Amino acid sequence: MADGAIQGMVHDRYAGVRTVFEENLSSGADLGAAFCATVEGETVVDLWGGFADPAKTRPWTRDTIVNVYSTTKTMTALTALLIADRGDLDFDAPVAKYWPEFAANGKAGVTVGHLMSHASGLSGWKTPITNDDLYDWEKATSLLAAQAPYWEPGAAPGYHALTQGYLVGEVVRRITGKSLGTVFREEIAEPLGADFWIGLPASEDARVAELIPPPAGQSQAEVRQETEIQRNMSTNPGIDVAATRTRAWRGAEIPAAGGTGHARSVAEIHTILANGGVAKGRRFMSEAGCRKALELQVEGRDLVLDVPARFGLGFGLSGGMVPFPNPNTIYWGGYGGSLIIIDMDARTTFGYVMNKMAGTTQGDMRAMGLAMAMWTAMGTI
Repeated sequence: MADGAIQGMVHDRYAGVRTVFEENLSSGADLGAAFCATVEGETVVDLWGGFADPAKTRPWTRDTIVNVYSTTKTMTALTALLIADRGDLDFDAPVAKYWPEFAANGKAGVTVGHLMSHASGLSGWKTPITNDDLYDWEKATSLLAAQAPYWEPGAAPGYHALTQGYLVGEVVRRITGKSLGTVFREEIAEPLGADFWIGLPASEDARVAELIPPPAGQSQAEVRQETEIQRNMSTNPGIDVAATRTRAWRGAEIPAAGGTGHARSVAEIHTILANGGVAKGRRFMSEAGCRKALELQVEGRDLVLDVPARFGLGFGLSGGMVPFPNPNTIYWGGYGGSLIIIDMDARTTFGYVMNKMAGTTQGDMRAMGLAMAMWTAMGTI
């Protein structure tokens, strides 16, 4: 509809979720957004509304997609978990088993699990790089393979905001002979009919919503950085939201931050993990392979984010600052506010995407309010 009205469907039991979604838009907390929830593999909420551009000339439609920044990491993690479930990847093995050059500068003992859990000490590049270098896979990965870690691998978490995607992606490429985005598309997105892309074709550009940067003083790049590790992550290269409007960014495979999709694709893809490896009637993984994501790899104060963190294999874990109602819950969010929550106990997924960015790296109260409304309706809380 031309007026940006809320559209979609909500099963009666979850009517309260629509109320929260409406409030986010009517209050101005959201400009354009979408929320999707699945229970036992069934989509029970699929809402969208508002506008895809700040001028309010493009209504947010059923097929509007948007860059979700670090929510992309969950798709990268799922791809790695899938390959591991087949026996082709061992998270306890040294990275150098698959990528021999990576052993340089004291990294022979760094494991794939360290990469998955932001514990490898490679939270950023030591060599100065530009945003254009993010589009050069060979350069981005070769620099990381050559450098020494910032801290002892495995000793502490330190958020790998951009580097994680190149690191895990290169391991996947060495094993499969294909790029991370290609494996994700062929093995996960296409079989599910899911509209999520790590490397967006130009043919889809017209559907992409325009991200609106956080207010001045709230953006990730403007938050006071006190340590060398924090400064490095936030300034080398700096975050440029305007880059997400370019063909170069959208088309590149940036598996930690460059994914483009909608809430439906985010929620429905992760039914694989929520439902023991089965999605839309097809088995993708074993249940044990899904539950690997729950295995605590590292916890403690994150050296980059400066908050308590608990990381499993590719996801944040419940506990500490994020005490979810059910213990076997994993999550991650993206700069600006996008979020995916996968509750394996309730066999549910909640996906939220938006274009009005907040100064957050892991979701905010817009998404959490929707999740709380879901859990309330389910009787979980």
